Amino acid sequence: MKRLLIVILAAAALWSGYWFIAAHTEKRALEQWFAARRAEGWQAEYAGFGVQGYPNRLDAVWRDMALADPATGVALEMPKFAIMALSYQPNHVIAVAPKQLTVRTPEATFPITNDDLRASLRLHAGPSLQLDRAQLTGDALVVSGPQPAALDHLSLAMSQHADDEKTYRLGLLATGVAPPETLRNRVTTGMALPDRLQEMRLDATVTFDKPWDISAINQARPQPRHIDLALARVEWGELALQVAADLEVDENGQARGDVSLQARNWRQMLQGAVAAGALDASAAGLAESTLGLMARMGGNPDTLDITLSLRDGRIYLGPVSLGAAPVFRLR
Repeated sequence: MKRLLIVILAAAALWSGYWFIAAHTEKRALEQWFAARRAEGWQAEYAGFGVQGYPNRLDAVWRDMALADPATGVALEMPKFAIMALSYQPNHVIAVAPKQLTVRTPEATFPITNDDLRASLRLHAGPSLQLDRAQLTGDALVVSGPQPAALDHLSLAMSQHADDEKTYRLGLLATGVAPPETLRNRVTTGMALPDRLQEMRLDATVTFDKPWDISAINQARPQPRHIDLALARVEWGELALQVAADLEVDENGQARGDVSLQARNWRQMLQGAVAAGALDASAAGLAESTLGLMARMGGNPDTLDITLSLRDGRIYLGPVSLGAAPVFRLR
């Protein structure tokens, strides 16, 4: 019995020593990260910071945290923020946001409230903190400010491909999405649509120019070079749009490739795109004539099933240019 007690006490002492060393190492590394950001001109401040959770957790907790990137002008303010991990699995962390936080951009300030907003990150071992997989979930998100918006549920996921460290599978599901009222009023002019979109869904595999790791924050974001879009779907009332694509993206963010598009009640979508300023009225008129013929040939004048081409910074339907193509660049 005495020997067993000695073994237990020795094991407890060893584990305690491990925890305190790990906590000190984590605290020092995070403090150095904040100091390095300040040296680069960031605002990186907090009123309080500590690592707690003995004996089985390593929980880094900040009070009144403020981060601002001078390169983008984007700032984040949170009254409390926590990054939690099991002490025996420090490369798997869970970040928990407060019920209220604020995002500031050069254009506006956006207070955000939520019922539950958290992220799970699993990192590869090593100093670069390369991302293996991540997931973010949020419930009852409400974005205030000049363009208020809201959603019932958000789920984002990202996982690294087993055979290529630069390739990641991305997934998104958003339900009960209420877009900004100004945009909604413009898009829905003359249409009877509900206040909220039923669903937004995305499934894509993207190859970047480098893996996602700590340099994405410290230096520059990885940029997409190939996009395999298996599915992007938006459903809003009687409108439904579904897209698939295979695109090569150059260093300027311009894509080249084909986009398969299926649209229900597509004429209303064209009207909404023009009203929102996303499509030129003259191009929309020409597109409506061409698309109307194609829809009738398909047997249902209200449903489209077409292929668009992206090249030279433009979107083409056959030889007809429909407007500028999106630029795929992360800032």
